[in-house]
Amino acid sequence: MPFVSTNGIRLSYQRSGDGLPVLLIMGSGAAGHVWTTHQTPALHRAGYETIVFDNRGIGASDAPEGRYALADLVADTRGLIEALDIGPCHLVGTSMGAMIAQELALESPHLVRSAVLLATRARADAARTAMAVAEQRMRDEGIELPADYEAVRTVLEMLSPTTLNDDVAVQSWLEIMELTGGGRKSADGQAWVGNSGDRREALRGVTVPCRAIAFADDLICPPYLVAEVSDAIPGCDFVTLPDCGHLGNLERPEAVNAAIVEFLGKY
Repeated sequence: MPFVSTNGIRLSYQRSGDGLPVLLIMGSGAAGHVWTTHQTPALHRAGYETIVFDNRGIGASDAPEGRYALADLVADTRGLIEALDIGPCHLVGTSMGAMIAQELALESPHLVRSAVLLATRARADAARTAMAVAEQRMRDEGIELPADYEAVRTVLEMLSPTTLNDDVAVQSWLEIMELTGGGRKSADGQAWVGNSGDRREALRGVTVPCRAIAFADDLICPPYLVAEVSDAIPGCDFVTLPDCGHLGNLERPEAVNAAIVEFLGKY
């Protein structure tokens, strides 16, 4: 994969397809190539060019020491768009990636044609804040849980009951999570990105077209937190997809892809 130098670091990226550009922004702890399993093929079929990249701290991109702020990743993404000269482009982000997308839409609307925000939020509620504090304490104290335990915890946290009730599917997911869990250390800096306060009032200043997509069984960004983003952004529409946990783009890709392509087609 080629690299772009921006904001003092190198970002690894990949371009493919032809048409209006769609920049896909991945969530915490995952590399950009995750999009290529389901989303980029669907976007290519719909006539779009896609750009995927590794956020700082993951994959082949630079992983500077220290805690990353959301503003760092927003600046990285803005620099990538400018370096590749793809603005204004469509944005599709999930989780942390959606938080980056909505901030970019707010501060650099001239670079954004539209934004699809999957499993997003504008703040952390009491339960998610408590979880983040507990996880930060483990990191600070150097506690590392066994890979097989992390895999089980991730599967229970990230997937819908529909998938969890399917033993064959669960076994496949457990194997995937255990194999990929070793990359978490490189994303430690990303773990602090969600601590950005309450952005609901600020998001009222977004002027580009947005769609917020919630996954009905999401424990990380539950639908009511996604709805808060939709309510804050003027004109943002809101879609809830059933039988999806936090990894809805992988768990129910056909429904997610249809919701993305249908919205992008309007702009």
